[in-house]
Amino acid sequence: MTKFVLHVSAALALVSDGIDVPARHELFAPSLLRSQLLSRLYEAVRSGDLSADDAQNRMARFRRLPIRLLGDSVLQRTAWRIADRLDLDSTYDAEYLALTQLQGDALVTLDARLAAAAEGLVRIAGIDELRG
Repeated sequence: MTKFVLHVSAALALVSDGIDVPARHELFAPSLLRSQLLSRLYEAVRSGDLSADDAQNRMARFRRLPIRLLGDSVLQRTAWRIADRLDLDSTYDAEYLALTQLQGDALVTLDARLAAAAEGLVRIAGIDELRG
């Protein structure tokens, strides 16, 4: 079983493209993912890129994903250290990196900036690894 940490960019792709994740993969994310996904979908509706119905359908798909959302104090302390080490402006991306270090085999992200920052810290997986 492969343990993937799912970044918001990858979660958006999963729910937008209707990608099914095989049961042999285990999905994790920081608890902030739920709010980030909701916000990004809301922003897409506000900008006219997505209908409200489509956004709600994507949130419903997200709620059906077998994903374990975590946000304990160990994760927070580790994220703080990573954000400080990488000189990040916030701890949001650091939470994904921290969770990957603590629980995951790889981080799935479509964010090139985050993937570059993760070099040497965690393994980055492409969205196609979730399919296969």
